[in-house]
Amino acid sequence: MSGREVLGKALIKALLIAGPSLFWNPVMAEAVPVELRQTEEGWQLLRGGEPYFIRGAGGNHSLELLAAAGANSVRTWDAEDLEPLLDQAHALGLTVTVGIWLGHERHGFDYDDPQQVAEQLERVRQIVLRYKDHPAVLLWGLGNEMEGFDDGGNPAVWSAVNEVAALVKRLDPHHPTMTVTTFVHGERIEWVHRRSPAIDIHGINAYGGAPLVPRLLRDGGATKPFVLTEFGPVGPWEMPATEWGAPLEQTSAEKASSYRESWERGVDAAPGLALGGYAFLWGHKMEATGTWFGMFLEDGAKTAAVDVMTGIWSGEEPDDLAPRAAPLSVDGPTRSEPGAVVVVRASVEDPEDGGIRVRWELRPESSDYLTGGDFRADMPVIEGAVLESGIDGARVRMPEQPGPYRLFLYAYDGAGHAATANIPLLVEGEARMPLPFPVYEDALAGMPWVPSGWMGDIEHLSLDGEYAGKFHRGARSIRLRFEKPFGWVGVAWQHPPNNWGDQEGGYDLRGARELELWARGEYGGENVSFGVGLLGEDKAHPDSVVRKVDGIVLTREWQRYTVPLKGADLSSIKTGFVVTMTGRATPVTVYLDGIRYVR
Repeated sequence: MSGREVLGKALIKALLIAGPSLFWNPVMAEAVPVELRQTEEGWQLLRGGEPYFIRGAGGNHSLELLAAAGANSVRTWDAEDLEPLLDQAHALGLTVTVGIWLGHERHGFDYDDPQQVAEQLERVRQIVLRYKDHPAVLLWGLGNEMEGFDDGGNPAVWSAVNEVAALVKRLDPHHPTMTVTTFVHGERIEWVHRRSPAIDIHGINAYGGAPLVPRLLRDGGATKPFVLTEFGPVGPWEMPATEWGAPLEQTSAEKASSYRESWERGVDAAPGLALGGYAFLWGHKMEATGTWFGMFLEDGAKTAAVDVMTGIWSGEEPDDLAPRAAPLSVDGPTRSEPGAVVVVRASVEDPEDGGIRVRWELRPESSDYLTGGDFRADMPVIEGAVLESGIDGARVRMPEQPGPYRLFLYAYDGAGHAATANIPLLVEGEARMPLPFPVYEDALAGMPWVPSGWMGDIEHLSLDGEYAGKFHRGARSIRLRFEKPFGWVGVAWQHPPNNWGDQEGGYDLRGARELELWARGEYGGENVSFGVGLLGEDKAHPDSVVRKVDGIVLTREWQRYTVPLKGADLSSIKTGFVVTMTGRATPVTVYLDGIRYVR
C-alpha cells in the first residue's frame, strides 16, 4: 500500500470519527449584521436586514425550554467561556446579547486608577475579538449596573464605559452597543443619552417601576432607544415590610401578573422607543429569598411566570398552567415567643383541577435584601419545625432562638409545575448566636460572612473555597494563592457582602472568647496576619471591635491560631474574619480551615 493510500485511509477514518461537527461548526459561520435604524415611526433593530424585536430572558436555565416557549433571545452578564452557549443558541434559533462585565466600585474597582481601567479595556478587546463573528451575537451588553445604586453620576465611570463602547464599535461595527443601568433615576439619562456617544442603546433593569420606564425616559429627554434588560416581580426594596424590616414577597401568581404588566406597559406601550426585553430570571437563584426572582424553582419546576411569558413570546399560553397560591395568613400575630406553635393558613388552586402536593419549610431570614445580584447561599431548612402540613395550611413550632424567620409553601401539580408563597415570622427576644459560630466549614456557600472584601494587589490573587487537596478536617479547605512578588493582598469576610461600613448588618457574638482557625503554608515561611473586624469609628456602620494578630509565619503543617477576644465588644461583627498575605519572589500559597468563634 502506497504512502498516499495510507494517508487517504487515515484521513477517511478521521473524518468518520469526527462526524458532522467537522463539516459544520456554528462558530465558522459568518456573523449576522445587526443594525439600529431610526425611522419616522421611531427606532428599530434590523438583523440580517429584517426587523427584529427582542423577546427574551436572562439566565442559564434550559435554552431548549426557552426556545420552545417562543422566545428569540437570551442575555448573559459576562462572557466567560461563552462558545457552548452561543453555539447552542444559534442551533435553536436564539440570539444572544453578550454581556461583558465591567467593574463595580462596591467590589473594589477604582475607575480613577488608570491601570485598572486599561486592563479592563484590554479584557473587553479580547472578548469582542473572540466572539464578534459568531452568528448568534445580537448586541454587546457593556456592563450591568456598574454606575451603582445612587445617582449614578460618577464621570470617571462613564468616561470608561464610553471608551469601552467606542473600542467595541471600532472592533465590530456590525453589532450595536448597549450599557445597562439600575433603573433611570439620578443622572443616568444624562450620561447615557447625552454624554456617551458610543453607546447606542440604553439597557434598563426595572422591577416594580418597569411600567413607568417609557414615560420617565420621554420626560427626561432620552434620545436613544431602550431594552428592558431585567423585569419581573416587584423587588424587595419596593415591597412593604414587617415591623422588623422583612419585606413581604409576592406569591408566584402575583409575580406572574407583574411580568405581564411590565411587558405590556414597559415594552409594548412604547413602540419606536422599546426594542424589546429580557425577563428575569430564566432559572433559580437566592436573592433576598430562594424564591423571589427565579422563574423556576431549584428543582426545575416551572412557575406561573413561565406561563405568562410563554403567552407573550408565542401568542399562546401553555395548555397546562402552574398552580396558584393565595397569600399565607396566620391565626393570630406573626410575632411569637420562643418555641411557640404558629398556625398558618393557605389556599392553592390548580387551573386544571388536578391533584396538588405541598412542601412546607421554615428557614432563618437572610436579612440581606439589597444584594445587587451578588451570589448568596440559601438559608438552611430548620428540620422538624413543621409539625403538621397540608394544602390548607401548616402547624409550625418556632425555634427557641430569637430572631426573624420565613415560612415557605411550595405547591406542585402532576406536571411538575409549582406555586410558591411565604410569610415572615418573628421569634421575640434578644437574638444571640449559638457558639461555636462558623466562619468557614467545608464551603463558602451557606456561611454567615462572604469573602467579598478584596484589598491590595487583588488581580494577582486566586481563592478556592472548596479545595479538596489539603484540609485539616471535613473534606475541603480554603486555598489562597498570591502571585505578585513583594506586594500584599487581603480578604475580608463581610456581612452583608461588600459592606465597607455603609450598610447595617453583622452578628452579635457576645460570649465568644476567641476566633480560632487552622492554617498552613505550601512550603513554610509564608507571612500572614489574621484579624476580626475592619471597619473603624469613621464609618457609618463600624465593627464593634477591631483586633489583629500580625507577624504570623506559617509552617508546612496545620497549626491552630487564635485572635483573642476576651473583653471585646462583639455586639456587631460585620467583618467576621480578615486575612492578609505578603508576597515574595515565588508565589505564596496559604490554606485555611475550621474558622470559627468559640467560647
